[in-house]
Amino acid sequence: MSDQHEHLDPGEPDRVALHARDVEFDWAELPMHWIPGEPFATHMINVLHLLLPEGERWFVEVFKQALPLIRDEHLLEDVRGFIGQEAMHAESHQGVIDHFDAHGLDTTRYVEQVTWMFRKVLGDRPYEGERREEWLVERLALVAAIEHFTAFLGQWILDADALDEAGADPTMLDLLRWHGAEEVEHRSVAYDLYMHVDGRYGRRARAMVIAGFALFVLWTRGVRYLMRHDPVLRGSRKARWRDLLRSGRLGITPSLWQLLRAFPSFFRRSYHPSQHGSTSQAIAYLAKSPAAQSAEH
Repeated sequence: MSDQHEHLDPGEPDRVALHARDVEFDWAELPMHWIPGEPFATHMINVLHLLLPEGERWFVEVFKQALPLIRDEHLLEDVRGFIGQEAMHAESHQGVIDHFDAHGLDTTRYVEQVTWMFRKVLGDRPYEGERREEWLVERLALVAAIEHFTAFLGQWILDADALDEAGADPTMLDLLRWHGAEEVEHRSVAYDLYMHVDGRYGRRARAMVIAGFALFVLWTRGVRYLMRHDPVLRGSRKARWRDLLRSGRLGITPSLWQLLRAFPSFFRRSYHPSQHGSTSQAIAYLAKSPAAQSAEH
């Protein structure tokens, strides 16, 4: 297993005890376009709510299956903390889906496609013995690749002051930043687990190619779906690439350049997730997050 401590910046904590925070969010006052006047940017980020509940439930199931393969006590503790955090993420984003569905934005068909992918395409297969373990390791590599992207998004949302300046809904911002902070906090766990049980470079590089392509397709389809089914727009606006370029310039979504730049580092043989993102910044946000602080007390 790679030593995560050797990669950390001197000012960063060398290890954080991961734990789930039992957060709650009240969506009663959430407007359909929670970034005022910016339906495209709103739905660009809303795709997360549609992808994450099923995706993170899948993470949890895959990691639970991997527990017997872990021979390092620190890693075992981290994986258990990761499982708890991811389960809470899934539940919290499910609340947003339920709010959308209750207010005229029917997410059913898209969510069904996401569910099919995680439960059928990437779910358990009737394998035995070595073949069963290989399928588990293959999925662990995929989780490590996806977690590279979620850690990038987590750091981005922590830095996205433009959303505050645009008047974004504070409850939604707290959900996204609480989640983003925990993604940064546990960003090394999936990679360390993969390196512990297998670690082959070719497999993790292939996993990123697959994950990157799948995320691109799912995100593109998701934004188009949400714009098309938005009960306020009623089909009057379509998702356009120039909208992505514009919102990226404004800083209210990740820019295309930031998105493209996020992937190559994963292919370096010397890569480790701790080289990217700030644990201290994540901890600082969690210390002031309304939802996280309410959960702690």
